[in-house]
Amino acid sequence: MDPAAPTLTVVVPCYNEAERLDGAPLLAFIRGNPDFSLILVDDGSTDATAQCLAAIASEGGGRIEVLTLRPNAGKAEAVRQGMQAAIARGARLVGYFDADLSTPLTEVARLREALGRPGVEAAIGARVALLGCDIQRSAVRHYLGRIFATAASLILKVPVYDTQCGAKLFRATPALAVALDDRFLSRWAFDVELLGRLLTGGATRPLPLSAIVEVPLAVWRDVKGSKLGAGAMVRSLQDLARIGVDLAGRRRTGGINA
Repeated sequence: MDPAAPTLTVVVPCYNEAERLDGAPLLAFIRGNPDFSLILVDDGSTDATAQCLAAIASEGGGRIEVLTLRPNAGKAEAVRQGMQAAIARGARLVGYFDADLSTPLTEVARLREALGRPGVEAAIGARVALLGCDIQRSAVRHYLGRIFATAASLILKVPVYDTQCGAKLFRATPALAVALDDRFLSRWAFDVELLGRLLTGGATRPLPLSAIVEVPLAVWRDVKGSKLGAGAMVRSLQDLARIGVDLAGRRRTGGINA
């Protein structure tokens, strides 16, 4: 492992984000956190996203990298390849946040703190509307999310409140590397696949349930222009059936690489 590598690298998948991608908070967070780096993945964008990402990276002091995929491969593959690149570069903690920053980067500290607990290897953000928290989510997305989370819990065979929040951090362990070896079946419900692979195991031990924690976010907001609307959420339910079959097969044959 490179001793000079940043401790934490966050992957930001980007597809046609030129009109709404705001580099200011990305650069501010980089400058305020010297052990933090970003991998911005241009997922085959057809607008000026590539130029926007290059401009942001040029001001990042060498701690912002642009990874380009051609052609468009989908969010799941953008995240997978970005996290693999982060692990290859020696980051000890890796994760991903959505490009719209519906979860602001300030929430990284909350997830990172959870990873500091003994035995915790994955911290996933949860959009829970608690008193004292600023969770602004449309009613439609909230209730569709509850249906999706119920289905995901049945497939994973563990209770989980919010698999689809685009804010997650992981320890860069061999178990995570193995879980990222195969392409995901779903372009949008890949979060469920990733958690399922970690819990199933393969060439490495399965993660105990206690190693994965959900962290209620302090701030989360629906962002205008978000590509994942109610229709996409409903279509993702169909993907859950395929994921369920895949995970069932992995359980029968002993894991990911069987």
